[in-house]
Amino acid sequence: MLRSARKTWLIVTAIVLVVLGVGIFVALSKRPAPVEVKQTSEPTHALVGTSVQGRTIDAYTYGNGGTSLLFVGGMHGGYEWNSVLLAYIFMDYLEAHPELIPTSTSIIVIPSENPDGVYKAIGKEGRFDITDVPKNISLASARFNAHAVDLNRNFDCNWEPKGVWQGKTVSAGTAPFSEPETKALRDFIFKTHPSAAIFWHSQANAVYASECNTGIIPETLDIMNAYAHAAGYPAVKSFDSYKVTGDSEGWLASIGIPAITVELKTHDTIEWERNLLGIKAVLEYYGGKL
Repeated sequence: MLRSARKTWLIVTAIVLVVLGVGIFVALSKRPAPVEVKQTSEPTHALVGTSVQGRTIDAYTYGNGGTSLLFVGGMHGGYEWNSVLLAYIFMDYLEAHPELIPTSTSIIVIPSENPDGVYKAIGKEGRFDITDVPKNISLASARFNAHAVDLNRNFDCNWEPKGVWQGKTVSAGTAPFSEPETKALRDFIFKTHPSAAIFWHSQANAVYASECNTGIIPETLDIMNAYAHAAGYPAVKSFDSYKVTGDSEGWLASIGIPAITVELKTHDTIEWERNLLGIKAVLEYYGGKL
């Protein structure tokens, strides 16, 4: 009798377990599939800081992935106005083509890091057009901020009070990050922790890796080669035309963030098509990383 009851109990238990298993399977099979988060075309805006003369330095973020890539134009103001215009054209493209951004990635664009220098050359606040750029006059003085400091000599990587630019001596400020523009960018980077940074300059016609005192980060070489080869620029590990101290890219390397410098071929061309190819190559590199 006990044996029969035990057998019956085992059968009932087995049936119950089967029914529960089928129920769980059906419930799970009816759960909606995970929804892929698509990138939107509308950027979010953040104030990076303000310039010596009170002009805003703005950042625009596209996408919401965890890998953030920072693009910066206009470090040298109106002297390199084409790097600013290239950044704005890139922003237009991102708004029209949000599918360019991998779901794992977000893109931050600071189009004008030295707005006082841009205003000195262009005479216009905010965005401008190529027709606004003065013709046949030197814009060299618009390279600096309103304190006459070369901002790309004011970062904390082998900083010296005097820097060099094309054989000329230029002011690097009174200390690393003495200028409101560089201090604002430093604080923004500490806040956002970008995975990598791309700076647009002109006119050396090359893509340069960054380093400070401990060599080049291997990832920096990867993105330098990816951008350069896709865009058709020479890839150069180290800038050696003259001594550079206190540069932004070197400072980023010193805090472990890969950074490259993309130098356009001239001061008056945007070179959009080739730079778009370079951008896509870097996005593919980071979009394919797990």
